[in-house]
Amino acid sequence: MSKHNYLIYGIGFIAQGLFSSRLIIQWFLSERQKKVVTPALFWVLSLLASILLFAYGYLRHDFAIMLGQCLTYFIYIRNLQLQNHWRKIHIVVRGIIYLLPGLLVVYYFNNNIIDIDRLFKNEDIPFWLLILGIISQVLFTLRFVYQWIYSEKNKESILPMGFWVLSNLGSLLIFTYAIFRRDPVLLIGHLMGISIYTRNIMLLIKQND
Repeated sequence: MSKHNYLIYGIGFIAQGLFSSRLIIQWFLSERQKKVVTPALFWVLSLLASILLFAYGYLRHDFAIMLGQCLTYFIYIRNLQLQNHWRKIHIVVRGIIYLLPGLLVVYYFNNNIIDIDRLFKNEDIPFWLLILGIISQVLFTLRFVYQWIYSEKNKESILPMGFWVLSNLGSLLIFTYAIFRRDPVLLIGHLMGISIYTRNIMLLIKQND
């Protein structure tokens, strides 16, 4: 494996490590309180991981990964706002976070780095696998759309049952995609995720009994 590939996979594993950390922290706090809780750190780690996984998706020429991160980025921010933690972040940092997606797009276009053909006509991703990846990421992302609507309705950041059910279904599909894609970053990340999603479903069932 070349140094370039080590760098790419390194970025991917750091991103998945952050995603896994948020789940482990959320799971640990939920077990301690005997109910499903949503700490602010969950959303902070989500934001950091999303930026890195977007970069990983681009470096792997994997549109499905990039799409998933684009769809959830601002939902993470909104949950921090609902928890009243967004204003605790320095205004300059908040500005950078808001502008970062747009700055990346402008940079890549101005430097002729973005190549649409490389994203949609990757020889390593046949068309049927690309479709599976997109469907998987959209389903996985819908969990945050559902969570966002649910939280807006209740005026607080909550991770309801539907979030965990969609998480499990989406994660299983992405895990399948990762097998065919031979992507160790997605494979390891979602293998751990499936276990924690299932445990949260069990906690919510007990909590609602």
